[in-house]
Amino acid sequence: MRSICVVTATRAEYGLLRPVVQKLAASADLQLRLVVTGAHLCPRLGLTVTEIEKDGFAIDARLPIFTDDAAEPVAQTLARTLTVFDEYFAQNAPDCLLVLGDRFEIFAVATAAAARHIPIAHISGGDVTLGAADEYYRHCISKMAAVHFASCADSAARLVRLGEAPDRVCCVGGLGDENIRTLPKLSREALCASTGFALMQPFALVTYHPETSADAGSPAAQCQALCRAMESVPGIFWLMTGSNADAGGQVCSDTLRAFAAAHPDRAGFVQNLGLQRYLSAMQYASLVAGNSSSGVVETPTFQVPTVNIGKRQAGRLVCANVLGCAPDADAIAETMRKALSPEFAAVAATAKSPYNGGDTSAKICAVLRSFDFSAPKSFYDGPVPHFDPERNIDL
Repeated sequence: MRSICVVTATRAEYGLLRPVVQKLAASADLQLRLVVTGAHLCPRLGLTVTEIEKDGFAIDARLPIFTDDAAEPVAQTLARTLTVFDEYFAQNAPDCLLVLGDRFEIFAVATAAAARHIPIAHISGGDVTLGAADEYYRHCISKMAAVHFASCADSAARLVRLGEAPDRVCCVGGLGDENIRTLPKLSREALCASTGFALMQPFALVTYHPETSADAGSPAAQCQALCRAMESVPGIFWLMTGSNADAGGQVCSDTLRAFAAAHPDRAGFVQNLGLQRYLSAMQYASLVAGNSSSGVVETPTFQVPTVNIGKRQAGRLVCANVLGCAPDADAIAETMRKALSPEFAAVAATAKSPYNGGDTSAKICAVLRSFDFSAPKSFYDGPVPHFDPERNIDL
């Protein structure tokens, strides 16, 4: 039986990995080893391991990597993560490590696995986010990976241009799109009861993370600009979620929490909504705003008007439901008003997601079951083929 180690470090990442974890846990010929780390085990970031526990999955290991210091330099966290996971892999070497995305924590995990010659399967390689350090972490993980699960045709083609052989690149669609299509959502009334907020009125779902590119401005100043914009746009309730573990994330969360406390009739803050509540809120929202990848990647499936602020997601495919703006209070407010207009709602309703690959998680498991991880990897210099996320993979 082939053992597959799945590592998850954040709430958003786990939400995407969840259908794959479910199928691996139920498989008769693949053995799931679920390792939880990062923000999941950090109280100041919501201790989201509880969401995994509620889903009933057996956790193979809990490996803390964060300290109480929200301002700890990323390099120090990377060094600790390398050490922690090297020790884990030395004692528990799986047949394959499955990771998703582009976080610095996952880069360190993948590096530790590569140093131990553990094959890596990578989900969402080939994406582009020019406004975040995630950009180069993602591409570094791709170069260490043996097999790739790209979310769309553009990303699959980009992996080949990075020198990855086409027979190692599987265009399977997006796990976020699969979640939206398959996960039961709460009713609007149940969402109100669960959050404690009056969400029968028009509301916006807001998530804001710090920009982490070398030329990024102050996360505090940008988040304050977002708050000034929200204050100036009437007639809507602002449902805000906590930021991530990037440098400046705690400042963003504290700023949004303070805004909610100062405007209790117009705003509410929840550190972590969890997958079901988050997707339910996205389904009923009049507007999604901020700079989370979900605002660009997942909202097209719901065809919900979206405002993407700043450069964090620069380079991603942008669908008809998404408007971009600078991280400036006036620009954000003006773009929000446009997004909330009936005219733009009609435009958003034409959005078509490029991430629909059908049963994405089943395709991933099928490849994990059959892929030859022993085959040596070489740099590919040949032509880029056409990729189709709806192409059949033998399940």
